[in-house]
Amino acid sequence: MRTPNNTIFNNSTKIKKTIKYLFAIMLLLAIWQVAALCIKSTVLIASPLAVLKRLLTIWREDSFFKSISFSFVRIAGGFIIAFFTGIILAIPAGRFEWFEIMMSPLMVTIKSVPVASFIIIALMWLSSKQLSIFISFLMVLPVIYSNVLQGIKSTDTKLLEMADVFRLSYGKRFKYIWLPSIKPFLLSAAHVSLGMAWKSGVAAEVIGIPSGSIGENLYEAKAYFNTVDLFAWTVIIVLISVVFEKVCILLLKKFFEHLENE
Repeated sequence: MRTPNNTIFNNSTKIKKTIKYLFAIMLLLAIWQVAALCIKSTVLIASPLAVLKRLLTIWREDSFFKSISFSFVRIAGGFIIAFFTGIILAIPAGRFEWFEIMMSPLMVTIKSVPVASFIIIALMWLSSKQLSIFISFLMVLPVIYSNVLQGIKSTDTKLLEMADVFRLSYGKRFKYIWLPSIKPFLLSAAHVSLGMAWKSGVAAEVIGIPSGSIGENLYEAKAYFNTVDLFAWTVIIVLISVVFEKVCILLLKKFFEHLENE
């Protein structure tokens, strides 16, 4: 049970952390503004004020929300598919050594090959509209797989032996033994892979240029030397990625709390 003093302390800590976070953002904006003033070329770098003005108008365009939804559905879909696939593959890999050995070359290959190579190869198999979901899936899969596998391997063997002695059901083993071991690794994997999904997914769209995507808008901004739009779309991608990450992590934590409290 939390005491009033603990609550006040926690609130104070959160406020201090928020202030530090805002200070870091303001510092980056200041550096960005100084760089824009020094370079004095809107083609090379747009000022924060110019980007802000563009952000206030860009959302009114007819294609704005269509582009957001097009990319979001595919990149988020790729992440979700990879998330569950990674968990499903990690479970037998943690139990059977032969399965882990079989999966190892595949995961090493996916992690080692540059994303640009995968994008170019994938364009030979898939349409540009399917590209971002496939690339985000590939980039997220090894991260989820390796972290969940590590969580399974870190499970205390004495607890597993005790479960065998008392003949605990698989449900209880999952709740009281596997879940506490996997939870921190899975949350860490989600933190890392959510950003990777958006970076790789948008990169795939910039190369594949599917019609009505965020990547198409970035490509057109670059082709026409529209640096303000380029920066504006980049800010939008960052904001969507951050919000998506916060929501996913919150849902994961709620899911774990629900299982633990059952």
